[in-house]
Amino acid sequence: MASADIQKYLSPPSGQTAETAASQFLDARFATWSDVQASDGLEDLVEQSRRLNEELQSRLSASEANIQERIAETRSSAEAQLHKAQELSLLRHSLADELSYLSNELVSSLSDEAKQPTLLEEIETLHRSLKEVETVKSYVQVVERGLQLSEAAVQDVTSTPPSTPVSRSSLKRYEKLQQFVASISDACNTAEDGAGPQKLRLVSFLEAIRESAWTSIKSALSEPLLSAAETLRWPMKVDYASASQKDRNTFEASFLSLITLQSIGEELHRTSAPSTNPQVGLYPMQALVQPVSLRFKYHFEGSRQTNKLDKPEWYFSHVLNVITEQRAFMDTVIQKLVDSTPYKGVNAWCELVLLLLALPTRKILRTMSALLPHPSLLAHTIYQALAFDSALREAGFGLAHTTAGKRFRKPPLQGGEKAEDDHWPGVSDVILGRSEWFEVWLEGERKFAEDQYHNIISASDAWLISDDDADEDGRIERSLRPTISARRVKALIEQVTDRYAPLPSYNHRFSFLTTIQLPLLSAYHSRIAASLDAFETLSSAFVRAVPGAMTVGGGSTEAGVKIGDTRRLADGVRGTVSLVKAFISARFVEKTMVDWGEDTLFLELWTEINRQEPLRNSAKLNPLLPAVEYRPTDVPEGTIYDELVAQYRRLSARAEDMIAQQVYGEVEGGLRPHWGMLSSPDPAMEGSDDLAIAPTILGPVALLSSHLTFLQSSLPEITFTVLYRRIAARLCTHILHRAVLYRGRRRLTLREGRAVQRECELWVDTCQMAFGSTSIGRPRVEAPWRKLIMAARLLGAEGERWEQVVDATFGTKGTADWEDVMTDAVGYCELGRDEVMQILRMREDFAQ
Repeated sequence: MASADIQKYLSPPSGQTAETAASQFLDARFATWSDVQASDGLEDLVEQSRRLNEELQSRLSASEANIQERIAETRSSAEAQLHKAQELSLLRHSLADELSYLSNELVSSLSDEAKQPTLLEEIETLHRSLKEVETVKSYVQVVERGLQLSEAAVQDVTSTPPSTPVSRSSLKRYEKLQQFVASISDACNTAEDGAGPQKLRLVSFLEAIRESAWTSIKSALSEPLLSAAETLRWPMKVDYASASQKDRNTFEASFLSLITLQSIGEELHRTSAPSTNPQVGLYPMQALVQPVSLRFKYHFEGSRQTNKLDKPEWYFSHVLNVITEQRAFMDTVIQKLVDSTPYKGVNAWCELVLLLLALPTRKILRTMSALLPHPSLLAHTIYQALAFDSALREAGFGLAHTTAGKRFRKPPLQGGEKAEDDHWPGVSDVILGRSEWFEVWLEGERKFAEDQYHNIISASDAWLISDDDADEDGRIERSLRPTISARRVKALIEQVTDRYAPLPSYNHRFSFLTTIQLPLLSAYHSRIAASLDAFETLSSAFVRAVPGAMTVGGGSTEAGVKIGDTRRLADGVRGTVSLVKAFISARFVEKTMVDWGEDTLFLELWTEINRQEPLRNSAKLNPLLPAVEYRPTDVPEGTIYDELVAQYRRLSARAEDMIAQQVYGEVEGGLRPHWGMLSSPDPAMEGSDDLAIAPTILGPVALLSSHLTFLQSSLPEITFTVLYRRIAARLCTHILHRAVLYRGRRRLTLREGRAVQRECELWVDTCQMAFGSTSIGRPRVEAPWRKLIMAARLLGAEGERWEQVVDATFGTKGTADWEDVMTDAVGYCELGRDEVMQILRMREDFAQ
């Protein structure tokens, strides 16, 4: 029964409900009063209700009597059910825990959630471990067998008397060891039991045992040779002739015994893996190198004073001394022994050098970590290494007649493989062969060269003209005196060339050329060009009048004064001096690069650039190099400096043009007052009979003389002559036009004509004095002035000469006859007939 029903039944009865139900019952049974009076139904109904009430009261009493008993039973039953439910809940949790445990027991140990393996997996693991132990046991047995055979093979050789030569029979145990290793290797290669990696390591270990056994055998046979060599005072200089016959026989027997061992070893190892092939070098030579190596370690790899990082030349010299001292011993004694063996093609001295090269190579590799942070020490080490390589090459060392040469390289090359040449890269290749180390050296050299260049340019005497008349090698034009900066730049570039010239690789040479030399030459070119640009801005000979522009040196401001002072530095001879310095600097470097381009070093490099594709591609990207094209066999045209030579040639031509413009521009500017005087002559001078020179012309003449005197003393004779002709020709044309042809409408008297002639000849006299004691004669000095001199002589002609000139010019004579008359009358004929007519009409006494 539900709790709601229980509560309903326990609640007391409602009187209102009973009354309402009774009223409804009575209303339904007795609808009218007549129904109530009609019969005794009401009394019967009351009696019936009384009996029902009594029955219900009795049942209520019985129910109330049993209710407590029912409640007690129900409570007891509920408690029993609750206790049972709790027990079932505990049982359920216990079953859940047991189920979880059993589930975990079924999870694999390979799962991330599992913490312990299952029993089945533990059994499988134990089986695998057992199998591995069995495999390891077999491996240990194999290794044990290999070690036993190795010890036995060494014991066979060491137990043999020294007087007994080594033979194939004394190496039977070693052959068994080799066969054993080969069988294990074949078994591992064909096995399919899933233990491949372990078996490969086993094979490697056995091969190491075999190599160790062979090394021990070689060491055992080397000991008698070392003992015999020690009696000969090796590694000191050996006096073999003064040694006893017994010592020599012992040495030779030990030497040949090792050669025999090497020959047998090559036969035994012919079918072995490449790693077990004999090392480069004859066995007896390897033994003889050991005492030298010990001395090298003692002096240069320990704590002695001879082991200095900044003295690589010490250990290079030490090795060179050993090589030099032992050459006679190698060429006479050892070479005869080698020639009596199957290795008669090996040069004993070259073989000794080959083995000794390992000493400086090892030293360099060990010190590189300390050298890299110090570019100067690294560069010094590289220079010493290059000098060491050069000394060995000059002494005749090469790989062709050594065991490292391709004639003796083992095993022979397979089909399709490219044979290596016998070129020896040198000890320096240890450093230069690694691009990162070479870049460190190159960067250090670049910074050093740039610092030197900036010191050269910024020096106080950088642009002074050198006092030397000729270059040391005599290749530069003798009278060309360069500036100090040009000479030092040349020396700097040649210093860089000397540093990389010994490099065997053209790639390394190309890197030095394009990274250091060409940029320095380009920077010097830019520096000279910038000075010319600045001069054009400041010099009055180049500045053109601009409307509204500030007058040079004018104005009241301090800036105007400074500008005027700066521009005055570019005027006069001082300005010409600046231009001459730029000119001779550019011309000197230009001629120097022309000579460099013809040098064998640069010709070979230029040939390789055109021949090798990587170098050719890099050269195409460099604007400072000339155009390249593929030439596999032909010699390329031009030189490696052609592009820079062309740039410097244009620069020197520009400076030469500016020198000429500076000189004739200033002279023409100085003549302006004189031309103004000609347009309005001084009345005081008209009546004078003397041929005095006008004072307005003396300044320009003196200025021209100063310019020419300086140019003659500073420039080569040929250059000065060419420049003089340009200046004189320009001034000749200018003076001819202003002083003669376009003088004005006023006609000249004879006296004025003779004055013009005197002024014009003054220019030639001044130029002649400027040439000084040179080999240039008067006719060559007059050559650019001939038109002016001819016109002046026509204006100053008088008497018979005047009549002869007038008659020939205005007469009926032919051109050839007229030219002859002009030549006889005035010395030469440089003007045309029409110009001569114009000049003659300028005289007052011209009657026609």
